Amino acid sequence: MKAYDEDDGHDGHDGHGDDQAGPGTGARIPLPRASVEDGGHVLPEAVPVALEHHVLTSLLGAWALAACSAQETAAVEDHLGQCEGCAEEALRLREAVTLLQRPESLDLDPALRTRVLDGCLERRPPRIPVPEWATPYDAETARLDALLQDFGDAEWHAPVRLRWFEDDGTASRRTTVAGVIAHLLTVDGTVAVALGLDDPMGDITAPSRAPAARTEAYWRASHYPPTRAVRAPWRGQGHSIVRTVAFTGDAGGMPVSYGDFELPLRDAMLDRAFECWVHAEDIAEAVDYPYEPPSARHLNGMIDLAARMLPGVLAARRRAGLAAPGDRPHLVAAGEPGRSLRLEIEGSGGGEWLIPLDSPGAVGSADHEVAHVALDGVEFCRLAAGHVPPAEAAAGQVGDREAIRDVLFAAASLSRM
Repeated sequence: MKAYDEDDGHDGHDGHGDDQAGPGTGARIPLPRASVEDGGHVLPEAVPVALEHHVLTSLLGAWALAACSAQETAAVEDHLGQCEGCAEEALRLREAVTLLQRPESLDLDPALRTRVLDGCLERRPPRIPVPEWATPYDAETARLDALLQDFGDAEWHAPVRLRWFEDDGTASRRTTVAGVIAHLLTVDGTVAVALGLDDPMGDITAPSRAPAARTEAYWRASHYPPTRAVRAPWRGQGHSIVRTVAFTGDAGGMPVSYGDFELPLRDAMLDRAFECWVHAEDIAEAVDYPYEPPSARHLNGMIDLAARMLPGVLAARRRAGLAAPGDRPHLVAAGEPGRSLRLEIEGSGGGEWLIPLDSPGAVGSADHEVAHVALDGVEFCRLAAGHVPPAEAAAGQVGDREAIRDVLFAAASLSRM
């Protein structure tokens, strides 16, 4: 017997006859029936089924776990209104179920996106993968965009104070949530320009490529304070940057100019990821919303970048007379070991770095270690962001006090608007 009619050209029909199966024809597939929900009709009420007492008692556990059918649920609940013993047992079972289920936060786990992507990529690797050094920027921009998604006008205009460390003191600038996103848009634009993408500044001219100069020029050129409209170009630019670095196949050595200094592309992307996280915390604080640090792997990369930049900042501060010359001031030849400070980062993203103190070109050496500083990973990042004064950083310290002070102040000097 056929499961469906086959038009073999010998039945004398053109395939458009009536729907009644005649003698000698195969069974037809019945037409699909519209569901009650799709038809707009009222759903039928669940009618309790007649069950004996011992059956209803055996269903109490399944009812407490919400595992009964609609009819069984109706029968159990109808019975509970008549049987005091079963009602007490049902209450105990419901309380037990509550103890078994941990209360869950409405906020998504910040690591969820990474886990989902890792799971997907294990099953099907991307045709054009994002370079490892670009993934922190990709993750942090996505996390900040998720925070912004449900903001109303009041949140977009909430006051935010940007903070950094300048001339051995704190500096700040008042703006709004939308102003912070405009700041990220313009500074991320330095990476976009290096990659050959459009500059978000457009026809706006800034006195230099320095992040603060670009931001102030963008703010001044706006006829009105930035609004939620800035979110789309910022997010679009972030997508374009990640897509471009994935297609270029560059190892990340391309120079990106920040005005008075340059970073290779791989470090510039880490720098932008770090600033995105820091300013996301500024925004979250302004709207009184919790915000978690980056994943340990990405946090470790940000700390490593700061540690690698410290020798150059130390040298610049020494030339400016802001850092002590040390007991034995001398230049160390590039590649040679010199006096070193051991920077130990504890907790998430932790590790150890030997910071050369005498010259940016020197190599950190355990044999020439003169001081040891221990800091929590997030605390160190907030110090490098200028959010924690060097004198107040909760650090374990052993050894040369001047060297420790110089390194802590150099870490804070990494910050900028």
